[in-house]
Amino acid sequence: MNYLAHLALAQPNHHSLVGNLLGDFCKGVPLNSLPATILAGLANHRAVDRFTDQHPLVRQSRLLFSAQRRRFAGIALDVLFDHFLIRHWQQFYPQPFTQYKHQLYRQLADAEPLMPLAMQRTMQSVRSDDWFGSYQHLPTVAIALERIAKRIRFSNQFSGVLTDIAPNYVSLEHTFLLFYPQLQQHVAQLALEHA
Repeated sequence: MNYLAHLALAQPNHHSLVGNLLGDFCKGVPLNSLPATILAGLANHRAVDRFTDQHPLVRQSRLLFSAQRRRFAGIALDVLFDHFLIRHWQQFYPQPFTQYKHQLYRQLADAEPLMPLAMQRTMQSVRSDDWFGSYQHLPTVAIALERIAKRIRFSNQFSGVLTDIAPNYVSLEHTFLLFYPQLQQHVAQLALEHA
């Protein structure tokens, strides 16, 4: 799952939000110096990623991508699942998405002192460029995926991944709608941040 889903599956406090993002930014971070509440969020992040990567529906969805892009299908699905989460937000959460997004941006700004530098920079960009607002639309999701392709440090064929997504969009959306409630239930049952 990508940033939005990790944040939506976190607890509504600064330590949890930082911990649930930290899985993508913890390289070089001395984890043993972090508060237990942030570490619990990190454990939740890792549990979400494990459940997602191993889920039969997600594995099956990767097969919809062409052979040359399948290696990166997980990255594409992470961003695409954020798109679907926004499109179907009201199905999973009572608060309107726009209201949640603005509240989340304020919380992320307030939590910045708890973040490693790389996370601070990325979250500043998330807020200033309104990533979560832009993810509502497939063309801007495609732009985000193209930017990711350019950041991959070795030669790859990830660019143009929208050509794999577009013909399978309805199927991938259906998969997400089946999968996400199971992920929510899994996180609730683990209760890693309630121990």
